[in-house]
Amino acid sequence: MLTHRRPIPAGRTRFVSLVWVSIGLLLAAGCAPRPAEPPSRPAVPGQPGIAIPAGATVFDVDAGRSVVTIRVYRAGPMAKLGHNHVITSGDEQGVVWQGLEPAGSGFELRIPVQALVVDDSAARAGAGPDFAGEVPESARKGTYQNLLRPEVLDAAQYPEIVVRSNGLSGTWQKPVAHAEAILKGQARAIDVPLELDRSGTTLTVRGAFRIRQTDFGMTPFSVAGGAIQVGDEVDLSFEIVATAR
Repeated sequence: MLTHRRPIPAGRTRFVSLVWVSIGLLLAAGCAPRPAEPPSRPAVPGQPGIAIPAGATVFDVDAGRSVVTIRVYRAGPMAKLGHNHVITSGDEQGVVWQGLEPAGSGFELRIPVQALVVDDSAARAGAGPDFAGEVPESARKGTYQNLLRPEVLDAAQYPEIVVRSNGLSGTWQKPVAHAEAILKGQARAIDVPLELDRSGTTLTVRGAFRIRQTDFGMTPFSVAGGAIQVGDEVDLSFEIVATAR
């Protein structure tokens, strides 16, 4: 799915790449922004926003075995001077439920913004040849701080990214999640093909998709007449492992 891209200038573009990495999280939610809406069914006590149908099997997300990965690419004639970046989640919380049919199944995942990890060595090694090599610690720290700023994820006001789906379509072999992502009080919708693997009391959910920033009315950052750019496309993937209650 990933295509090879030429490298962005490190110093001046480090901030640029990371700003758009975090924007990639926002865009992962899909279409035009709208205010987040409460679920149509009563929420489960103690779990705000979650509406689980009666009779569904409920699984708790295992943060130690789950991860959301965002890949952002450098672009432009001078791209080789910079880095592609990998942002991974940490300390995810949430639930997955499986009904008798896909339509009665869904999930809610909460990702603490301050637990995001920038350019983890193992994550970069597993992200493919476009992410080869280490990123300096100073660049990683600077990128992380930029993610938390009010102009980007605004961790002080909105400490969590929430992704939820109140129903799947398709079959168990080829399910599609009709998902909603909530960031900074805004909700966006997107359909995500899934892979489900249940083994005993463990359920694993995998998915991946690509978006274009310009599809949502955003203009990718560029300087020097376009010589230094942030790529329009952002790739997202996830593997959520959950254990039955």
